[in-house]
Amino acid sequence: MSDIRIATAEDQILLDKEAKYCSYGDTVHYIEPPRIFSRCEGSYVWDTEDQAYLDLQMWYSAVNFGYANPRLNNALKQQIDTLPQIASQYLHKGKIELSEMIAVDAKNKFGLDGRVHFNVGGSQSIEDSLKVVRNASNGKSLMFAFEGGYHGRTLGASSITSSFRYRRRYGHFGERANFIPFPYHFRGPKGMTKEEYGSHCVQQFARLFETEYNGVWDPKTNQCEYAAFYVEPIQGTGGYVIPPMNFYRELKQVLDQHGILMVSDEIQMGFYRTGKLWSIEHFDVQPDVIVFGKALTNGLNPLGGIWAREELINPKVFPPGSTHSTFASNPLGTAVGLEMFKMTSEVDYGAMVMAKGKYFLEGLQDLQKRFPIIGDVDGLGLALRCEICGPDGFTPDKATLDYMVEEGMKGDMIVDGQKLGLILDVGGYYKNVITLAPSLEISYPEIDLGLKLLEQLLVRATKR
Repeated sequence: MSDIRIATAEDQILLDKEAKYCSYGDTVHYIEPPRIFSRCEGSYVWDTEDQAYLDLQMWYSAVNFGYANPRLNNALKQQIDTLPQIASQYLHKGKIELSEMIAVDAKNKFGLDGRVHFNVGGSQSIEDSLKVVRNASNGKSLMFAFEGGYHGRTLGASSITSSFRYRRRYGHFGERANFIPFPYHFRGPKGMTKEEYGSHCVQQFARLFETEYNGVWDPKTNQCEYAAFYVEPIQGTGGYVIPPMNFYRELKQVLDQHGILMVSDEIQMGFYRTGKLWSIEHFDVQPDVIVFGKALTNGLNPLGGIWAREELINPKVFPPGSTHSTFASNPLGTAVGLEMFKMTSEVDYGAMVMAKGKYFLEGLQDLQKRFPIIGDVDGLGLALRCEICGPDGFTPDKATLDYMVEEGMKGDMIVDGQKLGLILDVGGYYKNVITLAPSLEISYPEIDLGLKLLEQLLVRATKR
């Protein structure tokens, strides 16, 4: 085990400049000194000393298809040489065809006509979705969302994100959401199966509509004060918590009974992260709105957007100018998005991701058997979680996970004669969960390598 890593002289000059000239508001340094990276490819990034790190979080699932993916990079390069930019009030082929691809896919899967609206990223697209649902509900500003949910840090998005720390200095957009417990089975009541706990959570939510005195429902007019329920089908920042398969089906029945829209936030779990284009597809429900971003362009361009049912977004109810961004639907982003859809349609991408995810999860389950500090592992496709706990296998242990993250970034682990680092992401309600989002293009030998590196970190953590 190495000592604390010291920044090189060249890196230290840059870090001193960063400390003086860069806002601290748009970044977080999880380790000290922070690494400065110089190149990337596939599942790896290299720092300025040319030390390789296996990345198992891939820019918070924005780079689903691997760093510097040649096919997606070439789509961007070709677009740069033809139509690199055009004002968003003008049309171009990429916007129309990408919208069609998403809308036709939704029609085939959900049986619903709808339209696509673009913006420059996830949080901005959440803002657009808030406009759509508020407009459709005659201006209702109240939303339901989940404890542990994360939807962004703009003013509107932070109002439906459960963490108070994102709102503390800035107040709310409209009103803060009503946060409902998520079926986090590992930390739920004992004695219930996962499915029973899912039903229990739905029943507790449905109880809000039993009488007017529960604060959300007027039985005399059959009206709810809340416009929509924002869900991450698989919680992201909350720790990749995967609900029981019956949960959303039962929840949607309650929402439909009371005229509440379901907005599926697919920003982190979309584009085959869970083995399907949209993670909500696993749960046999029809969302009213889908919000997407991140991996649409594999991190090459900040393009996001929403799909919404025709009744919510047609030009009569959501006319031109309802929301706008200068760089929305830009041709570079739509070109990469189109190529991503073509690439994933040429093979059974879903089956490939599910097979790799099953293999990775089995490896995590083996580690769990050998290391008592792993309290829970779970996964759906290549969205995987590993919860680090105390010796009892249950008490959250943030300090140990922080130690593992720092050790992984030292870049001093040896596997088969190769010196490597390991990039992990921290999530969860108690910040004690390794949220694993490897490249969907990750090879089986790379999965094995990742498991070996995780094992070394676990050994260090238990021996410290």
